[in-house]
Amino acid sequence: MKPLPPMMPSSPDIPLHDIKPLVEVPDHSLLLLSGLLVLAVVLIGSGIYLAWRHLLQRKKVNIRLQSYKALKSITFEDSKKAAYAITRHGLLFSKEGGRYKEAYLELNRRLAPYKYKKEVASIDEETLAYFQIYVEMIDA
Repeated sequence: MKPLPPMMPSSPDIPLHDIKPLVEVPDHSLLLLSGLLVLAVVLIGSGIYLAWRHLLQRKKVNIRLQSYKALKSITFEDSKKAAYAITRHGLLFSKEGGRYKEAYLELNRRLAPYKYKKEVASIDEETLAYFQIYVEMIDA
């Protein structure tokens, strides 16, 4: 096979006026890529850290346990406030139905005279006994 003749003669006497010499172009693509990778790692790492911290700090609130503790800590010095507190915290357990609901309705009926008046007497022993039974029933 014969080599092809050159398209342009390569003699030194023909000047080339419209062709510019090669210019060095700076290439920063590797630097940009590494910068983007570092930025992505930092963003992903901080996102994972914040999500982890959020999960550790979040505590699930047990409303049933809080209501039970509130019922156990009721003092009967102010019978009106005690009656309202028993009604409010005991309502959660009455929603479970069955014997809790019946006991709550009976207790609420016994507490009604202590709620809606300006001044009330102290809670009688029978109502306190019903309250203690109700709390023990919840504990079981």
